[in-house]
Amino acid sequence: MRKFLLFLVVLCTTFHAYADDWGKTGHRTTGAIAEQYLTKKARKAIEKLLDGESLALVSTYADEIKSDALYRKYGPQHYVNIPFETDYDQHPKNERGDIIQAIDTCIATLKSETATKEEKAFQLRLLIHFIGDLHQPLHTGLSEDKGGNDFQVQWFRDGTNLHSVWDTKMIESYGMSYTELASNMPYLTRKQRKTMGSGTHRDWLEDSRVMVKDIYANTEKGADLSYRYMYEYFNKLRGQLQKGGVRLAALLNEVLG
Repeated sequence: MRKFLLFLVVLCTTFHAYADDWGKTGHRTTGAIAEQYLTKKARKAIEKLLDGESLALVSTYADEIKSDALYRKYGPQHYVNIPFETDYDQHPKNERGDIIQAIDTCIATLKSETATKEEKAFQLRLLIHFIGDLHQPLHTGLSEDKGGNDFQVQWFRDGTNLHSVWDTKMIESYGMSYTELASNMPYLTRKQRKTMGSGTHRDWLEDSRVMVKDIYANTEKGADLSYRYMYEYFNKLRGQLQKGGVRLAALLNEVLG
């Protein structure tokens, strides 16, 4: 009986670690930031589509459905892998889709005059999540190591991988809830928010790729990452969360506002 209980503990722990992409805290932070900058029209449209649920609440939906075989086709839509020497337009596209193609579909559905409320609500939930993923730099990493998933490192002497460090480890080490993170972001003027929210998701992809190149250049495989890494990168990670929230709001205001 003890062995069986131990097996259940290990199984649940393993599944939980696998299920937490960008971390629930990261996605909810992005959603909570976006809610601060919605227009009245966009806010009303979102409340109607989501039946009053918040952006923060639904931000993890695209991860929660991964365990359902009906939704496995959406797996490749959480990321895109492009060699550093090329760009998205030049690199061959994944036949199963990628995060840019997925966001295109979300936008088209939300703008459609024939899509049902259920179809729009589903794609809105995905869009909220995918914009968050787009700003987690390792979701725009290299295919050779599966966006850092096969890039083995240690985090305070515990074995992990680079993708996990950026998804969850740094945020968990910082110890703030998503509401605390969202309410303690650097102040932005209206002009700064407008500049940050300008462009399209293709531009935002290239912005994330600039950071991921820096991450790969300054992180050694097998390194024991700890306080120094937090000092060098956590404020940049916070910046990505803020960019994600501001840009999500700008996109929703454009599409629904």
